[in-house]
Amino acid sequence: MPSITAVDFVPIPTQDADKATAFYTDVLGLVQDEHTLDKPFSEFDLGGTTLSVWNPAGAGRDFQANTNAVALHTDDVKGMRTQLEGKGVMFFGDTVDTGVCHMAFFADVDGNPLMLHGRYVPR
Repeated sequence: MPSITAVDFVPIPTQDADKATAFYTDVLGLVQDEHTLDKPFSEFDLGGTTLSVWNPAGAGRDFQANTNAVALHTDDVKGMRTQLEGKGVMFFGDTVDTGVCHMAFFADVDGNPLMLHGRYVPR
């Protein structure tokens, strides 16, 4: 019987693929998949899940930023936040401590919400 076994990619809409790709590579430090270097979109593999930055106009759709934050894992939320703030990233409020994880919220150049996430209590 067929089953769903993983998340293959998370779409990240953009209005300017070059500007968004620069943010994900230069600011966040992600490595663009070499197969997308000459494409009108970019992909970044993060431990088996891909962030796919693309312009929805190419599929005949209007741009709308995502509404839910993509949780980007880091073992050091405080250190990563400080590093990103040093590159001009503005965060929304203080880092949240849920009792099991730390979360720090910000957005990319298109307003797509992102968060730094680090779980410190074992599952």
